[in-house]
Amino acid sequence: QVQVVESGGGWVQPGGSLRLACVASGINFSLYTMGWYRQAPGKQRELVVFVTSSGRPNYEDSVKGRFTISRDNAKNTVYLQMNSLKPEDTAVYYCNCKHDWAGYNYWGQGTQVTVSS
Repeated sequence: QVQVVESGGGWVQPGGSLRLACVASGINFSLYTMGWYRQAPGKQRELVVFVTSSGRPNYEDSVKGRFTISRDNAKNTVYLQMNSLKPEDTAVYYCNCKHDWAGYNYWGQGTQVTVSS
């Protein structure tokens, strides 16, 4: 049984930092591209960043220089370090696991990030 569980969300003031974590169990983690998406109220879900199975990251322009994605294959975990947070970063953040060739695709339940003063 596949489980994808995010943690680390919360409330933070503008300029603050949060670190999200996503643990994926029941999959061969090293064969998956891991991504973080977010969905703000009234908006569509959007890709924030992903890291390939080989460890190469790709960032959406609005988070470049502020967010850092990393993965630990031994722990089946992907992290998102978010610095210099802005109110427009407020959203539910979702973890996504996409198999490199087999078409398997899994989502977590999401974790809320709120940036406000």
